[in-house]
Amino acid sequence: MATTHPTRVAADIAESAARVGRLESRSAAQQIDHWARLGRNISMHQTAARRRVEAALAGELPLAELTVEERLVVHAELDVAVAEAAQTTSFGDVLAGEGITTVALDDDGTLVAYLPDGSIGTVAPAGPSPTPSPRPSPGA
Repeated sequence: MATTHPTRVAADIAESAARVGRLESRSAAQQIDHWARLGRNISMHQTAARRRVEAALAGELPLAELTVEERLVVHAELDVAVAEAAQTTSFGDVLAGEGITTVALDDDGTLVAYLPDGSIGTVAPAGPSPTPSPRPSPGA
């Protein structure tokens, strides 16, 4: 049996592995190992189809020219790339660098504006939303 090394995996991967592993009669760790081996083999396998997938990922080949199976691989690769980028990117910093103000709720539930210069402004006070006025009935 191969030796193992402790490692951390994202919570969503661990949860999916536990769920799918039960269906496949594997533990979560065994399911993650299975997926990793599949991914490694697909990534290392240099076939014409793999080169086409890589060309599509690089924007050198339109998705419409791929087979259904090749498009599935492209979409899986893109999903992983987006998830990885989302975990390591501060979108507020990126937008501030482009001069864009963002808004979000702070820890107190107050809607605040994060300005590109790094300052913070209040957009709306904390608390419940005002009660809307009743609409007049038609014909009134």
